[in-house]
Amino acid sequence: LVINKPAGLIVHGLSNYTLADWLMRKYPYIKKVGDDPERPGIVHRLDKDVSGLMVIAKTQAAFDSLKKQFQNRTIKKEYTALVYGKIIKDNAIINFPIKRSREGYKMAAMPATTKGEPTKDGRLAETEFRVLQRLINYTLLKIKIKTGRTHQIRVHLTAYDHPIVGDNIYSTAKTRIQNKKLNLGRIFLIADHLSFTDLKNKQQGYKINLTDELKNLL
Repeated sequence: LVINKPAGLIVHGLSNYTLADWLMRKYPYIKKVGDDPERPGIVHRLDKDVSGLMVIAKTQAAFDSLKKQFQNRTIKKEYTALVYGKIIKDNAIINFPIKRSREGYKMAAMPATTKGEPTKDGRLAETEFRVLQRLINYTLLKIKIKTGRTHQIRVHLTAYDHPIVGDNIYSTAKTRIQNKKLNLGRIFLIADHLSFTDLKNKQQGYKINLTDELKNLL
């Protein structure tokens, strides 16, 4: 099953209504699919205030296949994001290691090197971007991730000094003030391209456009 998750919907966990709840109501048999009954058929996730494409397994065979593709990093995922500031480079790779921060509810990017040696603290993370459009005080990016760490894109872009529009957790005092003015009500990050191999060994690819609210902001 391939879905376009709306912003504001939590994938799973403690909430009044989650994507997992919707899946179990719509496809009751999916309860037995996967490694965790709290995450029926779910092999990856999107943050609550991020929208876009997700693939969900409806059988155990599909789950095992998709899980292996994620582990082998053969699934292709692309995102579009609007960030604060004008990025000069046309493309770059951000590779700061990521670990859970002291606050507990968020992640932190670590320096790539310490005293000239690769940092051993944190988990390897790699985010690649290219510039789609430069606007006054903003840059529109196309993003690919080589790894799938929690909040990876958001953490990396803030560490790169270009927080994503609408993100109040990975932000600065200045961008939080601007987020309030823009009043987007979500993070300007959308998973708009997804491709994977199905059980017949055929490549399946999906693309979506920006939502109206994101287009309107641009």
